[in-house]
Amino acid sequence: MPATAPNARDVAKMLRVHQWLKNLLLFVPLLAAHQFTQGAAWASLLLAFFSFGLCASAVYICNDLLDLESDRLHPRKRHRPFASGAVPVAWGVAISPLLALASVALALAVGTHFLAWLVVYFALTCWYSVTLKRLVLLDCLTLACLYTLRVIAGGAASALPLSPWLLAVSGFVFLSLSFLKRHTELRPIVERGETAAAHGRGYIAQDAALVQMFGVAAGYASAVVLALYLHGNTVQALYRQPHAILVTVGVLVYWISWMWLQSHRGELHDDPVVFAVKDKTSLACGAVFVASLAAAKLGLPW
Repeated sequence: MPATAPNARDVAKMLRVHQWLKNLLLFVPLLAAHQFTQGAAWASLLLAFFSFGLCASAVYICNDLLDLESDRLHPRKRHRPFASGAVPVAWGVAISPLLALASVALALAVGTHFLAWLVVYFALTCWYSVTLKRLVLLDCLTLACLYTLRVIAGGAASALPLSPWLLAVSGFVFLSLSFLKRHTELRPIVERGETAAAHGRGYIAQDAALVQMFGVAAGYASAVVLALYLHGNTVQALYRQPHAILVTVGVLVYWISWMWLQSHRGELHDDPVVFAVKDKTSLACGAVFVASLAAAKLGLPW
């Protein structure tokens, strides 16, 4: 146990607050439906955001406690709060259930429909942490489902129907990012010329090229689905100048290619979502993507 109480930075790392950025996906259904002025929906989604964050932090703590010994032997994970001793293990044992209870309380305030999806997310996350993350291919499919569940839960919290097109595009993007995460873990092993399996995963070094192929294909599939969506009646009803959205297809293809190029070059060392939030090119792609949608919605000259 450390001589002094853990500092705020160590506690934030224990909770993995930076991973809460992923919960912004809860707002996607509201934005996709252009319901920007629905104050009640925004309030519900804000509660849902913190509910998901607390739930995720509870699972992260449990996962770190379960992997404590292996993390201490890992070159990078040994710096995690519990593995390094920066935060006492007893803190994790006490805090995790409290976070879960707080998450449920907030979910109840949002509604039972949202609570049901939160429970599904929690159960699938626990299953992933205990078993699925070690099963080749199923781990990436599960990660993609966990991302997509955030979008579905956002629809439940805002009481908005979900478009199959939105779920399809999102699902393929998330699957690509899931394979990207695995590729970043395999690449250092390949560079060292080893043939061993990735730490705690079902993949071996020789799988890196195939994982890359799967991920790039999934990313490009999302762009194809988005392009097909542009021919639907929904686009004609929501946008004044639907042809402006064609730019988003090109932006998505470029961004997927950029992310995979960074991984191929060994420049991507973090979680892909966290990397994208810090990456200037990714942020620029996001800005152009949003600007294209705005131009299509407002009917600006194009």
